[in-house]
Amino acid sequence: MTSTVTRRTADFQRMTEPRVSPPRRYVQATAAVAGLSALWYLGHLTLGGPSVLAYLGGPLASGLGAVAVFALLRTVPMAPAARRFWWLIFTLEAGVALGRAIQAGYAFAAYPEPPAPPAWVSLFSTGGLIAAIIAICFVPLGETVRAERWKRALDRTIAFYGCLTLLWFTALQPLIESDDAWPLRSKVTIALAVVMIAAGIARVAFVPGGPVDRVAVRLVACSGLAAAAYAMIAGHAGRSATTPGQALLLPLGPLLVTLAVGRQWRYTGARPQREAWLPYLAVVAVDVPLVATVFGPMNWAGRVVVLLAVAVTLLASLRQFLAYRENQRLIREQRIIQARLSHDATHDGLTGLANRSLFRERLAGVLAAGPATVIIVDLDDFKTVNDSLGHHVGDDLLVAVAGALRDAVGGDGLPARLGGDEFAVVVSDPRVGVDDLVHRIGAVLDGSLSEHRLLIHASAGVATAAAGTPLDHVLRDADTALYAAKQRGKDNWVRFTPGMERPVVADAQFGADLRRGLEAGEFRVVYQPLVDLHRNRVIGVEALVRWAHPARGLISPAEFIPAAERTGLIVPLGRFVLRETCRQAAAWLREFGPGVLQKAGPNVSVRQLHDPGFVDDVRAALADSGLPGELLVLELTESAVLRGPQVSRTLHELHDMGVRLALDDFGTGESSLSLLRAFPASIVKLDKSFVDGIELDEPDTPEAAARQAVARAVIQMAGALDLDTVAEGIENEEQAERLRRLGYSLGQGFHLAEPMHPEHVTRMLAGQQDDAAA
Repeated sequence: MTSTVTRRTADFQRMTEPRVSPPRRYVQATAAVAGLSALWYLGHLTLGGPSVLAYLGGPLASGLGAVAVFALLRTVPMAPAARRFWWLIFTLEAGVALGRAIQAGYAFAAYPEPPAPPAWVSLFSTGGLIAAIIAICFVPLGETVRAERWKRALDRTIAFYGCLTLLWFTALQPLIESDDAWPLRSKVTIALAVVMIAAGIARVAFVPGGPVDRVAVRLVACSGLAAAAYAMIAGHAGRSATTPGQALLLPLGPLLVTLAVGRQWRYTGARPQREAWLPYLAVVAVDVPLVATVFGPMNWAGRVVVLLAVAVTLLASLRQFLAYRENQRLIREQRIIQARLSHDATHDGLTGLANRSLFRERLAGVLAAGPATVIIVDLDDFKTVNDSLGHHVGDDLLVAVAGALRDAVGGDGLPARLGGDEFAVVVSDPRVGVDDLVHRIGAVLDGSLSEHRLLIHASAGVATAAAGTPLDHVLRDADTALYAAKQRGKDNWVRFTPGMERPVVADAQFGADLRRGLEAGEFRVVYQPLVDLHRNRVIGVEALVRWAHPARGLISPAEFIPAAERTGLIVPLGRFVLRETCRQAAAWLREFGPGVLQKAGPNVSVRQLHDPGFVDDVRAALADSGLPGELLVLELTESAVLRGPQVSRTLHELHDMGVRLALDDFGTGESSLSLLRAFPASIVKLDKSFVDGIELDEPDTPEAAARQAVARAVIQMAGALDLDTVAEGIENEEQAERLRRLGYSLGQGFHLAEPMHPEHVTRMLAGQQDDAAA
């Protein structure tokens, strides 16, 4: 039942909905009127009959055009400017239809005598033509740039005079000079139609877009061609052109208007502007009447043609002059853009110095001609500026360094920025004192720079090469010298000497071996127990990493940890230690119960804290192992904590997760007390240097006395801030006893327990459990 109702509803909709769209309907009706009028004329030529019937096609077609425009205005929403245009076109069609209908009425009433309607009848057609001229002249074209509007106005003026010259020669002049006595009102009406055509063609030849469809505007403008053709035939054939003009030509104008209505009905928006070709066509079109006038009798009409041709030529020359100026401007702008692009391709966008590409190109040219010296300058601790103060401050510092470097080098070489905080200078003149130049660079950089007055230091490597030396060899030697300068400490410069590259190569090979060892699983985690000094029980562990190299044996962390830091491998290495610590601690909890351990602490490096995925690594390690977050203690040095807002956010996020943070080597930094205010620490680990000699009743040196004073101050401060304290590096029982008397309850050191494999820790925990049970 439901399907039957649905089918009947669909059938009813198909029966009731229009089969032909409204715009197409009006076009078909107007075309039918024009076609029937043309067929009648053909029959009239062969069979004869009353010629007065020729007056029927024009008013009927114009009436249909007016109906089509009115339906468009009622149905299609448009912008106010578009509605004004189409109301004026409605006035055209309605006025012409009314005027032609009255004229047809007089023709039928006076048949078979020629129609002689009164003068006021032509006011309808004249008013409609004036409305059309206004509509076309003021149709919004969508142009917004003032220079573009002036250029298009000049193009339209050329096109207007060119079309007017041609229409004058072919239509108006023959009509005016016709032997038949045409009424003045008819000549005025036809002249207005010709002006409408000229203005319309000139106006709508350049329509970049607007609320009115571009093709629709052109169709409306071309509708006056019917009147122009009528005037052309009338000028040569006289009144005998009335019947074919009325029957064949006049219905064509409304047909073009209905086609324009169809275009506007389907209009969806402005389209791209096309090339302006009409001014050039207008100049060519002027030559036709001009040549005919030159070889014919020179009367007043011929002089009009000459004057119009001169006007078109002058305007075209002005247009070409403006086009020439525009092209020259575009060429200048293109050269400026090309120079800017060339500069941007060879210079650093931030500092304005030569970039790596230009530096290598210049260095290659210098080496091809003679010896060259390369100075590579690298800022010390620039990353700390970025991390602590922000990248915008770092950028300002780089700009200031570039300016200082440019001033120091002067004309003695080419300064460049190779990338990051690395700069370079190529010196081609052997008379330049390189040592003096390096000292000048060091002097300008060894001070406060940028608007933030930052103190900065730089290290430099210098390499000199003979002519023909490969470019990469020189840069490699300068990098090697820079590396050696960094190894000697900050604010140093070193000149390359043969053999200097061997430690660098060895370090690179060590880094590659480190990566291989990490992938091969050669690293092991050992654990140093954290002992309760009063009960002598293990209550936690610190996780330490060891490298069991297959060829070199056990490698000290003091050797491979710095290499891991330099190569960035500390991040995956630290991730391995973190996950292994969590896994092992969770295994001990499952074996011995929840109270067996209070702390499991892997060490965390600065590079790990800067890794954006570090917090996720900690979260995943806890989730995978099942270790409670409060049992994980991440041990960090003071230098790692003092690394800017990003590190601070990471530490607070870890603290919010329940993970505890321990400040390792406490007391050795410069801002230990202030750190405890901003850093969410739970544990403070007193550095071994303050434990050494603490057992002495009377310290033998002022330094030893100061160390004991620091140890007392730290335990008092930690108690006031409710922090746990751990004393590191306990080497004998006397130190442990003195620390107990000072208030320390937790300790680490070889006297208590050395770092050991997990199996040994397991035996210690099992022994403690047996003792507790006994």
